[in-house]
Amino acid sequence: MLNLKNPLVFFDLEATGINTSKDRIIEIAMIKIFPNGQKEEKSQRVNPGIPIPLESSLVHGIYDKHIKDEPLFNQVAELISTFLENCDLCGFNILHFDIPLLAQEFNRVGIDFDTEKRNLLDAQKIYHLMEKRNLGAAYKFYTGKELEDAHSALADTQATMAVFTGQIEKYEQQTISNLKGEVLGIIENDMSALHLVLNKNMVDLAGRMVINDQGKEVFNFGKHKGKLVTEVLQKEPSFYDWMMKGDFPLDTKKKLTQLRLSSFNK
Repeated sequence: MLNLKNPLVFFDLEATGINTSKDRIIEIAMIKIFPNGQKEEKSQRVNPGIPIPLESSLVHGIYDKHIKDEPLFNQVAELISTFLENCDLCGFNILHFDIPLLAQEFNRVGIDFDTEKRNLLDAQKIYHLMEKRNLGAAYKFYTGKELEDAHSALADTQATMAVFTGQIEKYEQQTISNLKGEVLGIIENDMSALHLVLNKNMVDLAGRMVINDQGKEVFNFGKHKGKLVTEVLQKEPSFYDWMMKGDFPLDTKKKLTQLRLSSFNK
């Protein structure tokens, strides 16, 4: 049983996207635990007032038709604020996503969402701190040995070779999925096949452009995020010039130029 001085609310948000400044909440679920162990749950879907992008709906399964008759956030903000009043907060990745997004929504409707007097507890942060995801942790997981001379280039290279070999042995013929639960392929002891599985949506090394679900190159940042690269370059030629003059990696500029030339040749 958790040792609580204040009520603790576990909560999670679903949203129109991952931009905490511009995107909107479409669902909030909260479980409040009181110091005496009593629990209280509340779940509310919200009409964001803007369309839900298809790529977001594919992740959480909530489409425009599901929330068209739900209240706007300003209609339920007071109820949510009251439920959270004087409570500490806990969730998974709440420090980087859920709390900033919720605070932004409250600010839009003029409600002061004070986080200074609350304990903010992120289960993801504990997970990452306690279950290390560095080379030393991977080496111990796959070989059962401690990595000595870490950060020596040769030792790290030898460790990576052992980790990679151990991964192939452990996962060969198992399916691999992304964070959305979509199956990417099968782990095979074949470097070409493995490359395609691990990098199937990669266009440039920096990830400024990616392959979408339709197999088309789209921008992965800024005002044109999710838009076809070729269409943007045709409709807004100045965007190409801006990127070529900007502080983007040479690989990104090379791939962008290749896509620009290919669009002209069609």
